[in-house]
Amino acid sequence: MHCFMDRVFIGTSGWHYAHWKGNFYPSSLPTSQMLEWYGGRFCTVEINNSFYRLPTEESIQNWKRQTPNDFCFAVKASRYITHNRKLLDPENSIAKFIAMLKGFGRKLGPALFQLPPAWKLNQERLKEFLQALPAGKRYVMEFRNPTWYTTPVYQLLRDHNVALCISDLAGFLSPLEVTADFVYVRLHGPGDAYQGSYDAATQRRWATKIKQWTSESRSVYFYFDNDQAGHAAKNALALRRRLSVISA
Repeated sequence: MHCFMDRVFIGTSGWHYAHWKGNFYPSSLPTSQMLEWYGGRFCTVEINNSFYRLPTEESIQNWKRQTPNDFCFAVKASRYITHNRKLLDPENSIAKFIAMLKGFGRKLGPALFQLPPAWKLNQERLKEFLQALPAGKRYVMEFRNPTWYTTPVYQLLRDHNVALCISDLAGFLSPLEVTADFVYVRLHGPGDAYQGSYDAATQRRWATKIKQWTSESRSVYFYFDNDQAGHAAKNALALRRRLSVISA
């Protein structure tokens, strides 16, 4: 499944959902074939389980074999980095994660660091962390506490070409601040977290924003995380269709 537009990658957060059988996957599809089936309809996926446990090299190579040549994997960083260490001692805490990313080769998309909801702004810690990130990869910071949404933080991200994750979670939409040469969006559901389906009006608004960002020569990575009843996959397909129409 080739990406339908240059620089636009639309998919879901995760693909391994048994409850998607019958409403996205065929009911009879073996679990082992989910990614291959998914890859026939999308050109990207966000790996969320890496937050809990880093994938093995064997798993990564298997995923690469099951997906098309132009497929890309966004990868969520280990909670050890973001929640246990809270970005402390970055050179050591990120070593295993960065080594794992190399296994994806040219199929690697952005790496996402999601901070804990209760952890408030620590600008100096963020600065030291960004300085330690190896060059040559795309990085994203997702803040779950609103104290991080400040002009100095945005400038820090811009200085390192790191994207602020634009997110929608439980009724709270983050600032639509662009801090890198690419944009990264995560939509976790229009109502309660990970539930519900985004309506046509919301889809139109996001399609318009994507067109604006691409007109600025920015790549866009856009992931739906409302996995209830397969809404994420349905919404991702609908957004892609809408973009195809307005791009024609």
